[in-house]
Formats: sequence, C-alpha cells, structure tokens
Amino acid sequence: MALTWKDAQAVAEELCDRNPELDPTTLRFTELHDMVMKLPDFRDDPEKSSESILEAILQAWLEERD
Repeated sequence: MALTWKDAQAVAEELCDRNPELDPTTLRFTELHDMVMKLPDFRDDPEKSSESILEAILQAWLEERD
C-alpha cells in the first residue's frame, strides 16, 4: 500500500519502526519531511505537505513510542 500525506498514523508507525532510537522531538519539520519522503512506500507530492500534516505525523509518532 502506498502511503500519502493523509496517512499520518501509518507514516508515523513506519518512521517509528525504522528509527526506534530516534527521539522525534529533536527533529525540525524539514528533517521530518525529508524522512517521510525517503520512506520506500511513500508516494505523494512533496509540495502537498503542510505544517499541520507534519505535526500530526510527529504526534502520532510520539504516541507510537509510548
């Protein structure tokens, strides 16, 4: 299944699985954006991202770590 910006929870789960040692609160949004774009299953326009989407991914990632 291809991931898009609308799949914040699934994107967060993938990031968490791939980066278990990383504290996502240390990331800038530009870094988070780059990480999402590099996910092998991610298929969406980089320009469709927004601060609110990145915040949702970050929040879901934090919840996934708990």
